[in-house]
Amino acid sequence: MNFYIIIPAHNEEQFISLTLDSLLNQTVLPNKIIVVNDNSMDKTAEIVLAFAEKNTFISLIEKKSDAIHLPGSKVIQAFQEGEKHIDDNYDIIVKADADLIFPNNYFETIIKHFQSDSTIGMVGGFAYIEKNGEWFLENLTDKDHIRGAFKAYRKACFEQIGGLKPAMGWDTVDELLCKFYNWKVVTDESLQVKHLKPTGANYNKTARYKQGEAFYRLGYGFTITFIASLKLALRKNKPLLFIDYMNGFWKAKSSNIELLVSEEQAKFIRKYRWKKIKEKLF
Repeated sequence: MNFYIIIPAHNEEQFISLTLDSLLNQTVLPNKIIVVNDNSMDKTAEIVLAFAEKNTFISLIEKKSDAIHLPGSKVIQAFQEGEKHIDDNYDIIVKADADLIFPNNYFETIIKHFQSDSTIGMVGGFAYIEKNGEWFLENLTDKDHIRGAFKAYRKACFEQIGGLKPAMGWDTVDELLCKFYNWKVVTDESLQVKHLKPTGANYNKTARYKQGEAFYRLGYGFTITFIASLKLALRKNKPLLFIDYMNGFWKAKSSNIELLVSEEQAKFIRKYRWKKIKEKLF
């Protein structure tokens, strides 16, 4: 199966070479790697170009955008810029961050999952972060969720869900829409990806409010947002984030911001979320 990888990158000179090295050491190489250099002020572009000179399937795309780093919109806009520079000859498309080290068998294993079942729409491993010289699971989400740092999509699934949404919550809505269209989402615990930069390390307080807005735009409603906000704040060991998340939700609701999904999809999402909550409680 042919697979293309698009990597949005902003000021990643510290990590991008490690990410690209890990991709070049894969047991099955990607057909294309496109790095979208999004307004970096460091040597990110220079490093990628050095790799591209030696590997014809690696290319660099330049993009200029606002320097403010908000989760979701900025990274997906960069990803979408990368999409403009690929052809249609892929079976799998991958969105990857520029601060990862993939295990050598990562994409060989991903492909085997896709080949095993034609109804599998998305596959991914798990993110691990380093603490005191040891690597631990970055436990911010449930184990049936694929982290936004590394998402692999079957082409038909990717097209049916309408690609990726340039907004915070994109890496949740994609999976919910997969389920809406009856695609399977597969996570593989054997695939441990080293995440070199903690999630949200560059986010400001405005970004914290965006999380609550994202819950609103997913169609969660108040009660599910309350539960999801509390759960996420506790997982991050920052209980006061709960207030930011709920403020973001109410601000979005009062502004009547457009949802990321249709009313039919929002109804499905709420039903699915309640089902998951009840499963955990009972």
